[in-house]
Amino acid sequence: MKILLDEMYAGLKEYFETIGYEVLTAQEAGLKSAKDRDIVVYARKNELILVTQDQKPAELAVLLGVKCVFISSLMIAQLVDQKIKELIL
Repeated sequence: MKILLDEMYAGLKEYFETIGYEVLTAQEAGLKSAKDRDIVVYARKNELILVTQDQKPAELAVLLGVKCVFISSLMIAQLVDQKIKELIL
């Protein structure tokens, strides 16, 4: 499975590689500060799953039929809430 990490997730590359993913960061792909559409088109052209925290590229991915994992602030808050509850129960 190949994934493209949007700029904000470049620091997670080693983690994803450790658990078995083939990973490319936006920076490595020459997409630093690229337009959202360019990132999504690159992911489509190279058959990569895009991982992003930005809503616009996630929505463009849906429109262009690109597989995408959108990490929203709500998702992060819910995960943190769950972990806090596990600690206090």
